[in-house]
Amino acid sequence: MRNTPSVDRSRRSALASALGLAAAACHAAPVNAAPAGTGSLSARQQAIVPIAAFAASGDIARLSAALQRGLDAGLGVNELKELLVQVYAYAGFPRSLNALGELMKVLEARRQRGLRDREGPLPSRPVPRGDALLAAGTANQTKLSGGPVRGPLFDFAPAIDEFLKTHLFGDLFERDNLDWQSRELATIGMLSALAGVEPQLQAHLRIAMNVGLGAAQLEQLVQVLEAQVDAEAARRARETLERQLAATRSGG
Repeated sequence: MRNTPSVDRSRRSALASALGLAAAACHAAPVNAAPAGTGSLSARQQAIVPIAAFAASGDIARLSAALQRGLDAGLGVNELKELLVQVYAYAGFPRSLNALGELMKVLEARRQRGLRDREGPLPSRPVPRGDALLAAGTANQTKLSGGPVRGPLFDFAPAIDEFLKTHLFGDLFERDNLDWQSRELATIGMLSALAGVEPQLQAHLRIAMNVGLGAAQLEQLVQVLEAQVDAEAARRARETLERQLAATRSGG
């Protein structure tokens, strides 16, 4: 395993760091890319990227403006909550909590200005528990990664394998009020904003293609990072996307 995430300060933060999906997906069996998506990212999809990036990097001032743009683009309050909760799996609980706190402030300020934001859907079904959660999470992980995820890392630390399956792919990905394309756009935005996680970023770019996002849409994501986040995040995303597209062309 290359660049395995280090253990974080607390047990829960260790889980959040290790839950970087690509730490598992880098060991998935090779898969064929899904048919390329057509068209462009919608305004709603584009708005997800800087929100996720600023939340993960802890840039609260710029997050506030990005949340405003996301609400104006049609993202619902519950969808934004879901996105910012997901931040903790990749950037830790503190950044997720701070981002959720900023969303509360933004919503209150908008209410005081007389704006009525769309609430958006809640999950349509309860998240399973026990053995059913493990089964659901394993199925989600396999579908997203394109094949069963296994490798020596999980033999070495089986607890992280269980946490990935039951928590990230179960507890989070079973919550269907944020679709999988949106979750992957958010994850790519988060990882692009963080240094040193390029292997995980490449894995998520592959997963984004598995869930139907095409190369042109991912290139547009890079453009959004360049225009709305910063040049360094865009560079990481661009270079990693080029590696992933080359691997796809070669059948890797």
